[in-house]
Amino acid sequence: MLVTSSDTITWELLPEDFILDDEPVDNINQPSLAAALTESLELGQKLPPNCLTTTNYGICATLNGKFVIKAPDWAYIRQISVAREAIMRSYTPHRQGEIPMIVMEFLSDTEGGEYSSKRTFPPGKWFFYEQILQVPNYIIFEPNSGTLEVHRLHDSKGYELQSPDENNRYWIEEIGLFLGVWAGKRENREGNWLRWWDQEGNLLLWGTERVQKEQEAKELAQQQAIQAQQQAIQEREAKEAALKRLEALENRLREAGIDPV
Repeated sequence: MLVTSSDTITWELLPEDFILDDEPVDNINQPSLAAALTESLELGQKLPPNCLTTTNYGICATLNGKFVIKAPDWAYIRQISVAREAIMRSYTPHRQGEIPMIVMEFLSDTEGGEYSSKRTFPPGKWFFYEQILQVPNYIIFEPNSGTLEVHRLHDSKGYELQSPDENNRYWIEEIGLFLGVWAGKRENREGNWLRWWDQEGNLLLWGTERVQKEQEAKELAQQQAIQAQQQAIQEREAKEAALKRLEALENRLREAGIDPV
């Protein structure tokens, strides 16, 4: 359901005395999934200086005079226009920077509001992201099954479900990277993760993977150095043996009265 002419959307800063919901995260995997997304972006130098990534952090708008606050499990805001100290509790697009380019929700057994288009107060998540914020990319991920949905906002002001490429990944234009599902282990959690790939298909690594890769490169370099040293020794020994054989041959020729020169 679309925003109508009778709806008024404004962008007001959240009052300091506004009481935010302080509900615990209902899925133990959510913080790890979010942290993994941000870490690889940072290490891959894919976060601009004024970029903001958030985890369960309030993004605000005012609909018909009432504050609406949603806290996506992960969000990517390409540029903020205020000091980070000014957005410690919440973030208001258009007043404090750009709208989020990406919002993500990680499904759990107890959730069900990720698809809610309820427009009456308080509006549902889908309605809020699609009609109020108009976030270009709304991503829904179910970690247990590895099901990934990428919904893209089109000119009709509605989300359309995207299809993956031949590698089962999705191109996210605003960040210039592919997003896909990767199965493996991180922080003692074995399961499905969301990962980034660059345009050439290179996986953006986590810190532990970078350390492991550097260690493997170091070990390979050491092995190559040892092999090169062993080869040099073998070549030197072969040369010395050849010289000894030549010297012995020359001695036999001289004993036979033949000048070897």
